[in-house]
Amino acid sequence: MAELRFNPFKNDWVMIASTRQDRPYMPEDWCPFCIGSGRVPDEYDVLEYENDFPVLSLNPLKPDEVATNFFKVKEAYGKCEVILYSPKHTATLPELPTTHIKKLVDLWCSRFKTLSEDEKSKYIMIFENRGEVVGVTMPHPHGQIYSYPFLPKKLELELDCARKHMKKTGNCLYCDWLKAEKDFQMRVIFENKYFVCIVPFFSEFTYGMNIISKEHKKYITDFNEEEKLALAEAVRNTAGTLDSLFNIPFPYMMCMHNAPVNMEDVEAFHFHIEFFPPMRSKEKQQFLASSETGAWAYCNPTSPEEKAEELRQAYGRFLEK
Repeated sequence: MAELRFNPFKNDWVMIASTRQDRPYMPEDWCPFCIGSGRVPDEYDVLEYENDFPVLSLNPLKPDEVATNFFKVKEAYGKCEVILYSPKHTATLPELPTTHIKKLVDLWCSRFKTLSEDEKSKYIMIFENRGEVVGVTMPHPHGQIYSYPFLPKKLELELDCARKHMKKTGNCLYCDWLKAEKDFQMRVIFENKYFVCIVPFFSEFTYGMNIISKEHKKYITDFNEEEKLALAEAVRNTAGTLDSLFNIPFPYMMCMHNAPVNMEDVEAFHFHIEFFPPMRSKEKQQFLASSETGAWAYCNPTSPEEKAEELRQAYGRFLEK
């Protein structure tokens, strides 16, 4: 079973993919992403790898016969790709040099451009899940790209807020937000020439951080070579800051937000990356419980300003390594 089912209470689509329940755990002594596995080239730096258990497919199965006049179903059309960061099985982003991560940024751009050429694609999400606490069973460094045939609800809401702010003020919501954060300073972790890393004023996660483009650009493909190198540096330093908090590989979900594709009126959107670490301390998990899950009403049990100071100190330790 692989299909999209419509939720009329959210005006949103749910991806149903029961085949992913049967995904096998890899043997401890074999990895399909390592050179010599027979699944990847004999040599690579970064690599796009076809997802073995995709939620979305360019040749989707016919939906089950469950649709009615009330229940809406459609094919799970789209694309799911795995992006391999390195041939080294245990490498992490902070351990890779910025020049290597620039190759990753170039691959992200290449895949984003190609996937956006499919007119059925409406949103392309570049992301990484890191750590067993977020369900990762494959330690080899990798991220993923999903090309959705619909605009996911969170991004629809974000775009709507940005449009309304621009209509009301004539300004970009993200640019105004970034200026306010830089004026306040206490939640800024670091910045380079083109990007700023902050703990948002409204952070829902204890160690949540955002990387924001200083220039108003909608897509990762809008950046020039110098900006791409600066983005590689910012991504590496953000992940390294998290690892330096407690000197352990810190789990996180990294979600890259580009503007929707093949849609009109997206000029208000502004490129940024959100990091969601699911831990509130070295050993304590920040659970998304009833309030967060049932009402989307988040409770951050810590002060963003205090955690920003803690993260700045961790960033300093990372630079000293």
